Amino acid sequence: MKKIFFILIIFLFSFGTFAQNDTGAELDNLFEKLKKINNPKSAKKIEEKIWNLWITHPTEKSLTDLLAKGSEFMFQNQLTSAHNVFSKVIELDPDWAEGWNKRATVLYLMGNYELSQKDIDIVLSLEKRHFGALSGQGLVQMALQNYQKAIDSYIEAHKIYPAMETPLIMIEKLNLLIKKQSI
Repeated sequence: MKKIFFILIIFLFSFGTFAQNDTGAELDNLFEKLKKINNPKSAKKIEEKIWNLWITHPTEKSLTDLLAKGSEFMFQNQLTSAHNVFSKVIELDPDWAEGWNKRATVLYLMGNYELSQKDIDIVLSLEKRHFGALSGQGLVQMALQNYQKAIDSYIEAHKIYPAMETPLIMIEKLNLLIKKQSI
């Protein structure tokens, strides 16, 4: 009986690892496709699949639901409530990049740019291909008037997601801003 219980425990713990590995492999595949597609409409479909994977916790539906609740607070401009929920998500799973990314977004919206950047740093340490965090970092660095750092963030986002138009638009605007300041 102990042996069956032991095998069951190992299986249950392994299931989370399998789910994370499956998600990782699927993300790798989607990012390879995203890098090769130049058509924004086709790339948008891949982007949506990536976001769906990012906002879905690989093993805990309750964390997916909690993240969705925080997102709803954010969309309703209830930023303190959203911050509290995302902080709880991070507390429950500090290795889930999307909890950090959502909190970074709320911190940006609250005007806490330095704290937002700290969360973005964690997102990128967990998922270096997070084009959403890189784009957000561009906004944060713009708000902090670190224009070259903002440009660098958008360049990185563009390398990962070449069909995304926002990085190129922002790089152009930032270059114009830098030129105006140097006059």
